[in-house]
Amino acid sequence: MKEKLLKPGAVALTIGTSILILFACSSLRHAMFQSGAFDLGIYDQVVYLISQGQPPISSILGFHHMGNHAAWAVYPLALFYKIFPNVHWLLIVQAVALSLGALPMWHLAHQAGLKQSQCVAMAAAYLLYPLIFNVNLFEFHPEVMAVPVFLAAVWCARESKIGWFCLSIIFILGCKAVLSLTVAAMGFWLLVFEKRRFYGAFALCAGIAWFLIATQVVIPFFSSSEAAAVERYSYLGNSVLDIARNLVFKPELVLGRIFSINTINYLILLILPLIWGLSPQHLTPLVSSIPAFMLNILSDKPHQRDLIHQYSLPILPFLLLAVISSLAANRSWLKNRKAIILWSLVAFLALAKYGYFWSKYQISLDNWQATREAIAQIQTSDGVLTTHRIVPHLTHRRLIQFVDDFNPPPAGLSAFEYVLLNVRYPGGSGNREFAANFVNQLRNAPQFQLTYRRDDVYLFRKKS
Repeated sequence: MKEKLLKPGAVALTIGTSILILFACSSLRHAMFQSGAFDLGIYDQVVYLISQGQPPISSILGFHHMGNHAAWAVYPLALFYKIFPNVHWLLIVQAVALSLGALPMWHLAHQAGLKQSQCVAMAAAYLLYPLIFNVNLFEFHPEVMAVPVFLAAVWCARESKIGWFCLSIIFILGCKAVLSLTVAAMGFWLLVFEKRRFYGAFALCAGIAWFLIATQVVIPFFSSSEAAAVERYSYLGNSVLDIARNLVFKPELVLGRIFSINTINYLILLILPLIWGLSPQHLTPLVSSIPAFMLNILSDKPHQRDLIHQYSLPILPFLLLAVISSLAANRSWLKNRKAIILWSLVAFLALAKYGYFWSKYQISLDNWQATREAIAQIQTSDGVLTTHRIVPHLTHRRLIQFVDDFNPPPAGLSAFEYVLLNVRYPGGSGNREFAANFVNQLRNAPQFQLTYRRDDVYLFRKKS
């Protein structure tokens, strides 16, 4: 006889606690000037512009929001900015989305016939997976909204809820164009391994169709270039279709990266928090994660192979589904709730980046007050040129850009009403000499006047 379902209040309390912790941490990081233009500043600006009825053209990227991953699911977030425009809406949405994944996780565990204690353990394993905490700290990314929906979509498919499944798939596709590959792979898994023919066919066709539409039509139309991040795979080709062709017809180009120490290290990072529940006989859900995994290991960017950035998020739901399958078949190493939670807690303590708050995040606090005072003096919505970390504090305007030794100032500064610089922490490679020289340039510029200076923080305003 099955155990009774856990009271909804207990599940809600766990999720609510997680939301508060994640939101508090990301808000504190932002307040300490550790967030940046990429990507919190980008999304805060475009959502603000949408809420104001203006074209969502990111002045940081230089093109329309739909040219950046075709993430149309961001548009509804403008409703919150209608109430009160504030960057913390994005942070709370992110905290809620990441925490809510525990709810479909618990239901999927119960659906698989696990004991109530094991259902609780699976929800805890999800919330304690280090990637959840770490991604929450790393700016804002719309794909976080897809994580609980992936899990909900699988539950809907297994419960034969066609309408909700289709809506879930459509929403996931709107979170980021590249997620269409994961949706297509999930459709293949549902079709072949789960024997859910309609659900598998719908996800497979929708994923392939949206990938082609987004990468070949939508993104090029709005950005006048190929899909974002193609340059990370330049050794495979100069376009999405070239890369796809070379993956099929020139596999020798990628074999060295697939069978490498970097791939082994990345795989260990991914599975270590959940290795207690993975068994070779129950890994079929991981078919869905193959596109995201391949994109990460083939990329030239090493930050796609860690548990800090958002790139591994599409893999996590299917890792957890594989664990549920092993638990249901009594094939996992650990079966006791306390043992599972203890392992998850140890993995969290080892791999989560909570220590940043008393290490790297503390570095720039010595002129924190001066930066706050300078920001407070920017009282109009005119154009601002500033540093990467100050950008998300001033993005509610049509024009904002950042400057450092990697991103030199534009040829003409007449478009900017304000220039705000933190010479002590200039961004880029941390080249203070570059920042100091730029300050001297502005001092000698006849169109600007210095209106604030304290603790190596300088605010210039265009003369009337």
